[in-house]
Amino acid sequence: MQVTPVLIVGAGPAGAATALRLSYLGVPSVLVDKAAFPRDKVCGDAISGKVPTLLNRLDPAIMDRFRKRFSPADVWGIRFYPPSKKLIELPFKVGYERVPDEAPGYVSKRIDFDAFLIEEVRRRADVDLHLATEIVATERTATGYIVRAKDGREWHCRLLIDASGAQSKFSRHEAGQAIDKDHYAAAVRSYYRGVTGFHPDNFIELHFLKQYNPGYFWIFPLPNGEANVGLGMRSDIVTKKKLNLRKELDRIVASEEFRDRFAGAERIDPTIGYGLPLGSKDRILSGDHYLLTGDAGHLIDPLTGEGIGNATYSGFIAAELAERCLRENRFDAEFLSAYDVRIERVLRTELRLSYRLQQIMQYRYITNLLTGIVAANPKLVELLCKMYTDFELRKQLVRPTFWWKLFRAKTGKLPAAVAEK
Repeated sequence: MQVTPVLIVGAGPAGAATALRLSYLGVPSVLVDKAAFPRDKVCGDAISGKVPTLLNRLDPAIMDRFRKRFSPADVWGIRFYPPSKKLIELPFKVGYERVPDEAPGYVSKRIDFDAFLIEEVRRRADVDLHLATEIVATERTATGYIVRAKDGREWHCRLLIDASGAQSKFSRHEAGQAIDKDHYAAAVRSYYRGVTGFHPDNFIELHFLKQYNPGYFWIFPLPNGEANVGLGMRSDIVTKKKLNLRKELDRIVASEEFRDRFAGAERIDPTIGYGLPLGSKDRILSGDHYLLTGDAGHLIDPLTGEGIGNATYSGFIAAELAERCLRENRFDAEFLSAYDVRIERVLRTELRLSYRLQQIMQYRYITNLLTGIVAANPKLVELLCKMYTDFELRKQLVRPTFWWKLFRAKTGKLPAAVAEK
């Protein structure tokens, strides 16, 4: 049996980020994943600005290596299509100049991005990487966990960091994080070649179609003329409406609204479905000798469905606390609760805000009213652009007084739905 201070299960963005941050802190670890990389991971493939910011803290050259290795699509904003179809274009940076090496975000197939992270892990001598290694059992001991692989290998660790994703058995059965369909989403994704009509600066597109609310249809530009196309909705709504999302995605692509954009396009792989454990429900992600990161910790943004950024961030937080655990020889639940305190401060507040926005957007007339105000107010568009990086500004979005003042400034009266109360 091998003894290691820290064992990480899952080598996707959360697990790889944890191992890399530990390595740069001088802490050795074991990183295990059941897959052999490169491997595909069903995802929207959008890499938010959190990721390059965090990775560049490890090594200012790390994103340069990624761009040279895989040439991801540089992304500079969002095209937002509410049910009213009034297009709102929100750059991530006001007055930006398109310099691909300085992009605020990227779109890259997960088969490429995750493979790159594994390449970075292999550069670190103190990360003991085991791929194609399936974990079949975890056993609590007085001093940590014994982790057993299907091939008979065993490790004893003081701290187990679960980064094994949405289907994590440890998260559900050991940490008690049951799936709640009110806080879970179902999604399907296909890759296409030849989709037209993209913004010249690779804005990702979110289409909030009235028949798929709460949820959205997305089109994200990829390198080499390809696109990630998908549909996601909250699982309880999918069940209630008895929807087959694969069929619904085909229906959208063939609809009159999108027919021209897909007229010459070719679907280049089958439509694949996956689940998204949303961060819209408060959860305890730590306990004696363990931490939950990324999708295993239900940290996906409930409004956008983006998870890579939060997975990476949670991995960094876990690694920094792990270094303290080893330094102070504390692995008990009370000490590890500092992880939840920092998740609360760094991620949970943002996730709650996204959940409130998701709830607001269930009401189509409110969404159309608010987006109509935005579409008619260039200064407000500029303000919303600043909200991408300014969380305090973003909080204004869920405050009725913020919108009432804007509406009154535009029309001289309150919205009818408010005035009647």
